[in-house]
Amino acid sequence: MTNETLSFKDGYEILKRNAEQLESQQEPDIDNLMKIVEESMTAYKACKSRVEAVQQALNDTFKD
Repeated sequence: MTNETLSFKDGYEILKRNAEQLESQQEPDIDNLMKIVEESMTAYKACKSRVEAVQQALNDTFKD
């Protein structure tokens, strides 16, 4: 799944789930760490892209 196909809500849920998973581990899950990091980066980029698009739309609307 690319960051263009993730909605903000989906990306946020992935980030939240991964953060909770990492915080709850007693010992680091090294075997899955790269998967979690890569998935989180994709989700972060999707969320950032949506926030920037909304910010630009608001700036365009209220620039007068």
